[in-house]
Amino acid sequence: MAAHTDPYTYRITWSEEDRQYLGLCAEFPSLSWLEDSPEAALGGIRKLVQNCVADMKKHGEAIPEALALRRYSGKFMVRVPPELHRTLSIQAMEAGVSLNRLVASKLVA
Repeated sequence: MAAHTDPYTYRITWSEEDRQYLGLCAEFPSLSWLEDSPEAALGGIRKLVQNCVADMKKHGEAIPEALALRRYSGKFMVRVPPELHRTLSIQAMEAGVSLNRLVASKLVA
């Protein structure tokens, strides 16, 4: 998996417990890689994912779809307590907007 064809979502963070940089991949949450530099942590987790994908292919396992390649509809359902639903509905009515528009604006804020 070359750098330009690696579609997965990576994050590098500091692990205070390990006193090293931690490489993570959103699509493979069980994988991680520790290194002394952020660049090495990124290289390590990417190589680990590459090896994992190759192994999964070899064994006919389903490979996680990269977040970057997924299509998003822009819709998702959120469940909230009834009282919050009521409060938000009142706020939307008072603002003269739909409940959907009010909640979307709160998510962006």
